[in-house]
Amino acid sequence: MHVLGVPLDLGGGRRGVDMGPSAVRIAGLGERIAAMGGYTVVDKGDLAAPIPETRAARDPTKRYIREIARVCQRLYSQVYQSHAAGAFPLTLGGDHSLAAGSVGASADFVTSRGESIGLIWIDAHGDMNTPATTKSGNVHGMPLAALLGNEPEELATIGQQRPKVRADRTVLVGIRDLDPLEKNQIRGSKVHVFTMQDIDKHGIAVVMKRALTLAGRGTAGVHVSLDMDVCDPAIAPGVGTPVKGGLDYREAHTAMEMIAASGRLLALDLVEINPVLDVQNQTAILGTELVLSALGQRII
Repeated sequence: MHVLGVPLDLGGGRRGVDMGPSAVRIAGLGERIAAMGGYTVVDKGDLAAPIPETRAARDPTKRYIREIARVCQRLYSQVYQSHAAGAFPLTLGGDHSLAAGSVGASADFVTSRGESIGLIWIDAHGDMNTPATTKSGNVHGMPLAALLGNEPEELATIGQQRPKVRADRTVLVGIRDLDPLEKNQIRGSKVHVFTMQDIDKHGIAVVMKRALTLAGRGTAGVHVSLDMDVCDPAIAPGVGTPVKGGLDYREAHTAMEMIAASGRLLALDLVEINPVLDVQNQTAILGTELVLSALGQRII
């Protein structure tokens, strides 16, 4: 396993997620994975990422896009190399714009072997805005649009193929906060969406079973991109964009446990942990526990 830190803090409107990788390490991620057995953990350290104070935002519809694209390109190279070395890539963010690099690398690597990937995007938000639909210009709300072949161009063109993922093999889970124009983007894209209302109605086990079936059908496996704001702020206060009404503790773990049980997990992102807003590092500790569940840790 390769642990890749990405202290990227340019994609959101709130500072602090650049400290996310450190918070997760402090929570003992590497040691706890190693203690499970089955993985040799190699921490590759953090990629270099500039801070907003040293850069100009430039285009207000996609703020800091050049710098974000450069970081994503470096991450793409690292994740691709990890796959090529036979290692499992675990990417720690940082804001969610980094997924343009991590998911893109998984997709291109699998495509190079004549296969394709599924994508499960676990998030309170759709992250399918484009520069034309965004209200804020924050790029962390755009990476999934780029992976599906849309704008922003700077992220969509990273790597070898465009689009990186197929809409009919892409599943959003836990959605509860979408911009008005983003809703139209999602409806027109043909991605599969399970909102918190679906989870309330059917239960997390039914939703995850469907998600894994949809994303896994005819693919080599799934890349899971986990934004900690999918969890309710009561258990995860330290996130970039908290929204009430998210997954509770057991729902979050059940989702990760079912991913592990599927045997289809190819790579994992853990993003948007903001220690500035956290309480005694509890969000990073929860994120660490969820990673362990996704990797196969069992209650008994």
